[in-house]
Amino acid sequence: MNLFKAIFRAVRSATRFHPSRQPTILDCLPKAELHLHLEGSIRPETAAELAASHHAEITVEEAAARYKFTDFAGFIESFKWVTSLLREPSDYALITRKLLEELMGQNVVYAEITISAGVMLLRNQNIEANLVAICETAQNLRYEDIRVAWILDCVRQFGPEPALQIARVAARLQGSGVVAFGMGGDELAVPTANFRPVFDFAHERGLHIVCHAGEIGGPDSVREAVEVLGAERIGHGIAVVRDRALGQSLASRGIVLENCLTSNVATGVLAKQTGNPSATLADHPLKKLLDSGALLTLSTDDPAMFSTDLLTEYSRAASLGLSPRELLHLAEQSFRAAFLPDADKRVYIDNFRSAAKSLAMK
Repeated sequence: MNLFKAIFRAVRSATRFHPSRQPTILDCLPKAELHLHLEGSIRPETAAELAASHHAEITVEEAAARYKFTDFAGFIESFKWVTSLLREPSDYALITRKLLEELMGQNVVYAEITISAGVMLLRNQNIEANLVAICETAQNLRYEDIRVAWILDCVRQFGPEPALQIARVAARLQGSGVVAFGMGGDELAVPTANFRPVFDFAHERGLHIVCHAGEIGGPDSVREAVEVLGAERIGHGIAVVRDRALGQSLASRGIVLENCLTSNVATGVLAKQTGNPSATLADHPLKKLLDSGALLTLSTDDPAMFSTDLLTEYSRAASLGLSPRELLHLAEQSFRAAFLPDADKRVYIDNFRSAAKSLAMK
């Protein structure tokens, strides 16, 4: 990407969601985003647009109010509500277009976007038709500055049988850019071991494996995701800060923790993991995890639902005491952890380093 184009985009996007946020050295650099839910990217304005397309009246203010919650259960209810607005392949095309435009505005050049296929299945939707609409939108020439891959996600509380159906669909759609199979939802709802045959199936068919763990669950939840399910990356994983030996073991095996700062505060999981009901961003263990040698990336999770974006997440990481060099390390780690061929990964890393050098940042 042309450096001056990147700078223009960063300036244009810098104050979109947080007018008072402090810019960081990452604003103008190419970035990767690895933990991002498509359905969680629906801004209130788009939610109102979706509702109108289905002959319902929801104001932008009413949609924004739906994103007000104080705990993980409240977040789940909000997620259920916003996904209820997605009924046709055209709805998925719309939110894909909105998200890609937003990502390009932040100089995101590579993204692995999670699709809640488990919710589509629950609502008796045609998953493959939805994926066609999503992929065709992403392949539009307007989005040539960003490369996208897809992660199909099952929902833990729905159980292993629906999860297996999603894994089968993911295996069939690898030619359409599906690179991984994952599991989200309430990690305390169903024992991890119940899903082992499902994840074995996905792995045997060449899919990468990701799993939400250590978000509301403890260190054992993370350990099981890796040991039982074969997870290569852990969604969130902040519980690892409570088990130093586990953190060191994960790092030695190349297991990456996908940190999502604003999400952890908004859903109340930070309060749960720290034992501090009044926990704020300042209490997030990102810096401690980084200092311990853990392999980390920084992501937005459900950016619309948490009123954030990737530029804001890096700004908040800086507010926790991360140095410019540490921020650069985090950003480069996202390219390293991507489910890309090694040669492609090398190109992204070289371009990132070259852009940083051009700005005298490295």
